[in-house]
Amino acid sequence: MHQPIDIEALCAERGLRITDQRRVIARVLSEAEDHPDVEKLHQRAVAIDPRISIATVYRTVRLFEEAGILDRHDFGDGRARYEAAPEAHHDHLIDVETGKVIEFVDPELEALQRQIAERLGYRLVDHRMELYGVRLEREN
Repeated sequence: MHQPIDIEALCAERGLRITDQRRVIARVLSEAEDHPDVEKLHQRAVAIDPRISIATVYRTVRLFEEAGILDRHDFGDGRARYEAAPEAHHDHLIDVETGKVIEFVDPELEALQRQIAERLGYRLVDHRMELYGVRLEREN
Protein backbone atom coordinates (compact mmCIF):
# COMPACT_ATOMS: atom_id res chain seq x y z
CA MET A 1 0.00 0.00 0.00
CA HIS A 2 3.05 2.25 0.36
CA GLN A 3 2.90 5.25 -1.97
CA PRO A 4 6.26 7.06 -2.09
CA ILE A 5 5.96 10.70 -1.03
CA ASP A 6 8.58 13.22 -2.13
CA ILE A 7 9.48 14.79 1.21
CA GLU A 8 12.09 17.06 -0.36
CA ALA A 9 9.41 18.55 -2.63
CA LEU A 10 7.09 19.02 0.37
CA CYS A 11 9.90 20.90 2.16
CA ALA A 12 10.27 23.23 -0.81
CA GLU A 13 6.48 23.75 -0.95
CA ARG A 14 6.44 24.74 2.72
CA GLY A 15 9.49 27.00 2.40
CA LEU A 16 11.83 24.88 4.53
CA ARG A 17 15.53 25.36 3.89
CA ILE A 18 16.91 22.04 2.65
CA THR A 19 20.53 21.39 3.59
CA ASP A 20 22.48 18.45 2.17
CA GLN A 21 21.95 16.49 5.39
CA ARG A 22 18.21 17.25 5.46
CA ARG A 23 18.06 16.15 1.81
CA VAL A 24 19.56 12.76 2.75
CA ILE A 25 17.14 12.33 5.67
CA ALA A 26 14.21 13.35 3.45
CA ARG A 27 15.28 10.78 0.85
CA VAL A 28 15.59 8.03 3.46
CA LEU A 29 12.10 8.86 4.75
CA SER A 30 10.65 9.04 1.23
CA GLU A 31 12.06 5.60 0.39
CA ALA A 32 11.07 3.94 3.70
CA GLU A 33 8.52 1.18 3.32
CA ASP A 34 8.32 0.71 7.07
CA HIS A 35 7.69 3.18 9.88
CA PRO A 36 11.26 3.76 11.11
CA ASP A 37 12.26 5.27 14.45
CA VAL A 38 15.03 7.87 14.74
CA GLU A 39 17.73 5.24 15.30
CA LYS A 40 16.78 3.39 12.09
CA LEU A 41 16.62 6.68 10.18
CA HIS A 42 20.08 7.56 11.49
CA GLN A 43 21.52 4.16 10.45
CA ARG A 44 20.12 4.56 6.94
CA ALA A 45 21.20 8.20 6.61
CA VAL A 46 24.76 7.50 7.85
CA ALA A 47 25.09 4.81 5.18
CA ILE A 48 24.67 7.63 2.64
CA ASP A 49 26.47 10.45 4.51
CA PRO A 50 28.61 9.40 7.51
CA ARG A 51 28.72 13.00 8.80
CA ILE A 52 25.03 12.99 9.83
CA SER A 53 24.69 12.90 13.63
CA ILE A 54 21.77 11.43 15.53
CA ALA A 55 21.08 14.96 16.86
CA THR A 56 20.66 16.17 13.27
CA VAL A 57 18.17 13.38 12.61
CA TYR A 58 16.20 14.29 15.76
CA ARG A 59 16.14 18.00 14.82
CA THR A 60 15.16 17.25 11.22
CA VAL A 61 12.39 14.85 12.21
CA ARG A 62 10.99 17.44 14.66
CA LEU A 63 11.15 20.14 11.95
CA PHE A 64 9.40 17.91 9.39
CA GLU A 65 6.76 16.93 11.94
CA GLU A 66 6.06 20.58 12.89
CA ALA A 67 5.72 21.43 9.18
CA GLY A 68 3.11 18.68 8.74
CA ILE A 69 5.39 16.65 6.46
CA LEU A 70 5.80 13.71 8.84
CA ASP A 71 3.36 11.84 11.04
CA ARG A 72 4.62 10.54 14.37
CA HIS A 73 3.25 7.25 15.68
CA ASP A 74 3.56 5.45 18.98
CA PHE A 75 2.76 1.81 18.30
CA GLY A 76 3.23 0.77 21.92
CA ASP A 77 6.86 -0.31 21.59
CA GLY A 78 8.23 2.74 23.40
CA ARG A 79 9.72 4.32 20.27
CA ALA A 80 8.32 7.17 18.23
CA ARG A 81 8.07 5.98 14.65
CA TYR A 82 7.59 8.09 11.55
CA GLU A 83 6.07 8.09 8.10
CA ALA A 84 5.53 10.77 5.50
CA ALA A 85 2.17 12.41 6.16
CA PRO A 86 -0.05 10.55 3.69
CA GLU A 87 -2.25 12.35 1.20
CA ALA A 88 -4.89 9.68 1.64
CA HIS A 89 -6.05 8.56 5.08
CA HIS A 90 -5.19 5.06 6.27
CA ASP A 91 -5.21 3.14 9.54
CA HIS A 92 -2.68 0.74 11.04
CA LEU A 93 -2.69 -2.83 12.30
CA ILE A 94 0.36 -3.59 14.43
CA ASP A 95 1.57 -7.16 14.94
CA VAL A 96 2.55 -7.07 18.62
CA GLU A 97 4.87 -10.08 18.26
CA THR A 98 6.94 -8.87 15.31
CA GLY A 99 6.30 -5.11 15.33
CA LYS A 100 5.22 -5.27 11.67
CA VAL A 101 2.88 -2.41 10.74
CA ILE A 102 0.18 -3.04 8.14
CA GLU A 103 -1.58 -0.07 6.56
CA PHE A 104 -5.21 -0.51 5.57
CA VAL A 105 -8.31 1.39 4.48
CA ASP A 106 -11.81 0.14 5.15
CA PRO A 107 -14.67 2.27 3.73
CA GLU A 108 -17.24 0.62 6.02
CA LEU A 109 -15.14 1.41 9.06
CA GLU A 110 -14.67 5.02 7.93
CA ALA A 111 -18.45 5.40 7.48
CA LEU A 112 -19.11 3.87 10.91
CA GLN A 113 -16.69 6.31 12.57
CA ARG A 114 -18.47 9.27 10.92
CA GLN A 115 -21.86 7.89 12.04
CA ILE A 116 -20.64 7.49 15.64
CA ALA A 117 -19.34 11.08 15.71
CA GLU A 118 -22.67 12.35 14.29
CA ARG A 119 -24.66 10.29 16.80
CA LEU A 120 -22.65 11.99 19.54
CA GLY A 121 -23.33 15.40 17.98
CA TYR A 122 -20.03 15.95 16.13
CA ARG A 123 -18.73 16.23 12.59
CA LEU A 124 -15.61 14.09 12.33
CA VAL A 125 -12.66 16.15 11.05
CA ASP A 126 -9.84 13.68 11.65
CA HIS A 127 -9.02 10.46 13.44
CA ARG A 128 -6.25 7.95 13.94
CA MET A 129 -6.86 4.26 14.43
CA GLU A 130 -4.33 1.69 15.51
CA LEU A 131 -5.27 -1.95 15.94
CA TYR A 132 -2.93 -4.29 17.83
CA GLY A 133 -3.03 -8.02 17.19
CA VAL A 134 -1.30 -11.38 17.06
CA ARG A 135 -1.35 -13.56 13.99
CA LEU A 136 -4.09 -16.19 13.91
CA GLU A 137 -2.72 -19.72 13.90
CA ARG A 138 -3.31 -21.19 10.47
CA GLU A 139 -4.32 -24.80 10.23
CA ASN A 140 -2.59 -26.97 7.63
